[in-house]
Formats: sequence, C-alpha cells, structure tokens
Amino acid sequence: MANEDRNMGVPATPMAPGGGATYRAAGVDIEAGDALVEAIKPLARATKRAGVLGGLGGFGALFDPRAAGFQDPILVSSTDGVGTKLRIAIETGLHDTVGIDLVAMCVNDLVVQGAEPLFFLDYFATGQLDVAQARSVIAGIAEGCRLAGCALAGGETAEMPGMYGGGDYDLAGFAVGAAERGTLLPLAVSPGDTLLGLASSGVHSNGFSLVRRIVEVSGLDWTAAAPFAPGQTLGQALMTPTRIYTRSLLALHRAGLLKAAAHITGGGLPGNIPRVLPEGTVAALTPSWPVPPVFRWLARTGGVANAEMARVFNCGLGMVLVVSDPDAATALLTREGETVFRVGAIEAGSGEARIAFAPPEDWMA
Repeated sequence: MANEDRNMGVPATPMAPGGGATYRAAGVDIEAGDALVEAIKPLARATKRAGVLGGLGGFGALFDPRAAGFQDPILVSSTDGVGTKLRIAIETGLHDTVGIDLVAMCVNDLVVQGAEPLFFLDYFATGQLDVAQARSVIAGIAEGCRLAGCALAGGETAEMPGMYGGGDYDLAGFAVGAAERGTLLPLAVSPGDTLLGLASSGVHSNGFSLVRRIVEVSGLDWTAAAPFAPGQTLGQALMTPTRIYTRSLLALHRAGLLKAAAHITGGGLPGNIPRVLPEGTVAALTPSWPVPPVFRWLARTGGVANAEMARVFNCGLGMVLVVSDPDAATALLTREGETVFRVGAIEAGSGEARIAFAPPEDWMA
C-alpha cells in the first residue's frame, strides 16, 4: 500500500529473549508487513489506469484528471466499509470476495452521481498480521477495482495488538471519481419518468447484523447446504459479493439516457430512492420484479415483515434508475450485461420526495 504503519499507538513493551524490548515482542511484525507490501504490489499494478502518477510506496497517491481525459472535472469522493459481513468472512475463512464488496460500496455511490471512479485506497486493520489472509482480502480489492475501472492507488495496513481478537480484521475504503462540470446527476427528474431496477447479486453488504441473527435462529452452520442456493454452503451463498454497476451506468449516462440513480444500500428501497428525487415527486414502486430466494428465506426464517425487509435489504434491486426512454435504456443496459426490470414511475406529489410502495402480503412468500 502507499503507507504501511503497522501500529498507530504504542503498546506495552514486553521484553525480548535477550532482555531488550522490541516491536515484534510487543506484537507487531514489521517483516510480515513488508512481505505483504511486496505480495500486493503486482495486484495494484494490474489495476493501473490513465491518470495514475507514481506507484506504491509514497506518502500519498497521485492522480492527474487531465491525463484521464477530463477537461473541467468536478471531483466526487466516497468512503464505506463492509459491515458485519466481515464476521462471516472471518468465521468461514472466505476472504477473497470481501474486497470486492468494499470497492463496490464506494464506487456504486460515485456512479449514481454521474462520476467515473478514478482511484481507490483501502485501510486494512488487524490485531496480528496474517500475510496470506491479508493478501486474499487485498486481491479481492484489486479485482473490485478492475471491475470498476479504477486504480488501486494506495492504502494503509495497520497491525494493532490488543485492538482486535485473533484472526479478526476490519476494512474501510475510499474512492475518488470525477465528472465533467454540468454532468452531475440527478438531472431534471419529472412526473412521467420511468423507474428501472437493476438486479442485485444477493444481499450485497447491508443488513448482515440481521442476517447473522436469522442464521442463528435457523440453527444452521455456515458449512450447511444453503436452503436457497443449490450447490453452495450457507457461508458461500451469503458471501456472494456486491455487484459493481459502474461501467453499465456510465455507458447509460454518456448516452444521455440516465436522469437519476439510487444505490440501494442501508435504508433499503424507501431510504435511498427519495434521495435522488426533487421535492413534489413520488416514486410509485410496483413489486413486479422476481424477489431472489435468499430474501424469501430470510423473511420466512426470521419472520421479518415486508416493511422491514424493504427498509433493511435491497430485496433484489441493487440500483433503481430514473429514465424517460425506458426501451432505449433497457436495451443498452441489457447489452452491458445487466438484468433490468421496469418497476414503477415518477408521479406528482407534494412536499418532500417519497416512495409509494405497498407490496402484497405474500411478497416474500
């Protein structure tokens, strides 16, 4: 990463066998950190794109927007984590996809504002550095950057004894993107526009405190067969990474077909769609898309009401878009590999923007 400070504080100073205090005896292995940096350099290099200046090892990441093709850019930034989905990764040993989740949660927030992700930085913190574990996580971050079209330009690895339990770690991500002045979203949303939904890959990275509670209620182990995903264990199915929508949404935006987009994250459908709508509008959402089996299983097993499902989870829609030409938009998005559903329309209302959504009682049956 760009900087590798293995500890942000000073722990107690146990004595080394020879009698003197050492950082290693205090729980911080500088050599392991250096080995990790060498292991991930090829991963970062593979994500290099136009605009990146320099490489890993500096005190900061450098990027030239003009070299990336921008004339008068507005910079857009975002930061996020993976949440308690990390707990499943740690308990199952499935570390190779949470990095994709980390990138997705950041870059999907950029693209809904019309911005192209340019570069990404990560923060990986653990109590005792396991190089193989950390490399697996960061390999996922590099893959997420590749899917998003941005560079893994740097980051931080922190080894902090006493702050985390054995095998535990935490992640944070930081993304920077750009849009030409005057092209930021949303743009001119009005009654009569159509709502399109893009299929999610599953639960993505929100609501996992509730997911974990429901799994506990079910009595199933992470290695048990997933009731909703034949051929996968429960752990594997729930670790399906968040879908990254940047390339398809940028293509739609650059074709002049996208008015607004809502990334369906924490807060679910009612908490995110109104964020991109002007006052005096209502997003009339119809439950016309197929709800993936994972959500039906969660609702049934946990006895979760429809309103709570819609407020916590994406329920099968990772993005909700506002367009005025749904046929052209659907055709382009389908060519880009998205599964698209027509899920409602923008209607006139009064006061703050809101969502109107009344799924039937058997919506999750």
